[in-house]
This record gives sequence, C-alpha cells and structure tokens, in this order.
Amino acid sequence: MAHACLAAMIVLPAAVVGYWLMTDTVQLAVRAQLPANAVQASLSLSQRYAGAAITLVPLALLLLGLRQARACFKHFAAGEVFTAVTVRCLRRFAGWVAVSVAVSMIASTAISVLLTLNNPPGLRHLAISIGTDQLFTLFFAGMVWRMAA
Repeated sequence: MAHACLAAMIVLPAAVVGYWLMTDTVQLAVRAQLPANAVQASLSLSQRYAGAAITLVPLALLLLGLRQARACFKHFAAGEVFTAVTVRCLRRFAGWVAVSVAVSMIASTAISVLLTLNNPPGLRHLAISIGTDQLFTLFFAGMVWRMAA
C-alpha cells in the first residue's frame, strides 16, 4: 500500500495536466457541471494551464494526505500497529482529505468561471455543486478521524 500511495503521488499530477491539455471542451464543461454547449469559444493554452493549476490545488492537499497514509502503511509493515505515530498519521491523512474536498468545491466553481470566461456577456456560467462523491469522501475522512481519536 505504501508503494501504491507513492505511485499515486507521482502519476496523479501528471495525469491532471495531461487531462487539461488533451481533453475537448465539451468534456471539460460536463466535468465542471456545465451544459455540454456552455463553452462557446475555444480555450486558450493559458486557460488550460490555469484549469490544471486550479485542479492541482485540491490534489496537492490530497497528496499531502497520501504522504501521511504512506507513512502509516510503512509503520504497519514494520509491525507498528496503532502506535501514537500511526494514529497521528491516520488523523493527518483524514484531515488532509477533508481539507482537499472542501477546497475542491471552491476549485470546481472557479473552473466553471474559467471555462466560460471567453463567452459573450450573459452567456458566462458560475456553477456551484456539491456531489455525493464529495460528501462520501468527507464522511470517510470523518470516520477515519474519529477512529484515530
């Protein structure tokens, strides 16, 4: 599991940048909870990089959590189960995951604005959404936090 955490920490940032550089605007709009035809002008390269940067912020927070999970798994592998160190790692993991979810809600709103920035006035969008995946992740983080307490 420690190796899987490390692999995710390496692969995910590159995947996010690649996604933003290669995905068509319709898919980006749908992923941002916008109508498929919401992006009426083509996206500039700077908009794509800005979208990747916005997406990387909550991901960076999640990666901090994965770093804590990795440390916890390494302690487990060494036979240190539920010591003060592993419990601290679990709590930090849960905390970073919760913060990442909260920031992702703000980031998704910013992305909706970014994607429609070049649209004519009156056709720009501001999408605010909270999904079940975010709520479940917050529930999971809270559960791990309490278990570690």
